Amino acid sequence: MKGLCKLAAVVVTATLLAGQAYAAPLVFATKGFTEQHILSAMTVQYLRKKGFEVEPRTNIAAVISRNAMVNKQIDMTWEYTGTSLIIYNKINKRMSPEESYETVKRLDAKLGLVWLKPADMNNTYAFAMQRKRAEAENIRTVSDMVARIEHIRKTDPDNNWRLGLDLEFSGRSDGMKPLRKAYNMELDRPQIRQMDPGLVYNATRDGFVDAGLVYSTDGRVKGFDLKVLEDDKGFFPSYAVTPVVRKEALEANPGLEEAMNTLSAQLDNDAITTLNAKVDIDHQSPQQVARDFLREKGLL
Repeated sequence: MKGLCKLAAVVVTATLLAGQAYAAPLVFATKGFTEQHILSAMTVQYLRKKGFEVEPRTNIAAVISRNAMVNKQIDMTWEYTGTSLIIYNKINKRMSPEESYETVKRLDAKLGLVWLKPADMNNTYAFAMQRKRAEAENIRTVSDMVARIEHIRKTDPDNNWRLGLDLEFSGRSDGMKPLRKAYNMELDRPQIRQMDPGLVYNATRDGFVDAGLVYSTDGRVKGFDLKVLEDDKGFFPSYAVTPVVRKEALEANPGLEEAMNTLSAQLDNDAITTLNAKVDIDHQSPQQVARDFLREKGLL
């Protein structure tokens, strides 16, 4: 009788786990940069621990991933509100982070895509400076930087302030031109140094430029001790990373929504920047960084 009871318990447990799993593995796609590699490793490890079968797809371009989700070839991803708003839905209207999230959530619901709870982080464009210099010159915001540029223009015109920008942002219709208008920023052509996005961080750290355009959660911000300046006029759109799952996949996987929301709640700018730095600066693997983080949070 004892043996039959044990067998019944095993069957019940297996049935529950099978009920959690999707008929086919959850196809999970992420993009091809450090932050997304970490999110991929974190999600796969956590969901497998919870009993879900996950099939990761990495280094997938944003538009390809989007089309694959709409066409039911991919079940879930970590998406950014700004990417969906601007790239997928062609909306350039200035919105608060809350408005951005509610807008893309509503629009994607029509396509059978569910936006779960966003992480408290924002991987958007930002200007950054050497921390010690920004603090010495009391520059905390982009407006402070613009005021400093104007002061130097008037008092020491031979000492031009130099801004490091990537080539794309310099030429985008929603890039440098409207930014200069929003902040009333006067710049001469020699003051704008265009370069590869990755070089902007090194150029800012080494003083080749006075300030550089960076991604706010990039690990090099922390690794190079740069100070991100507050976008006090709210020019840059919000890029809150959020789990996005096909509605059918959520319905077929009880507990998936709760699991992804739990994971999302662990992430903020400081946490993800630290994790990015461990990969980009300390050369740890995304898998190890993700594993350590999950263990620290009691999720693995």
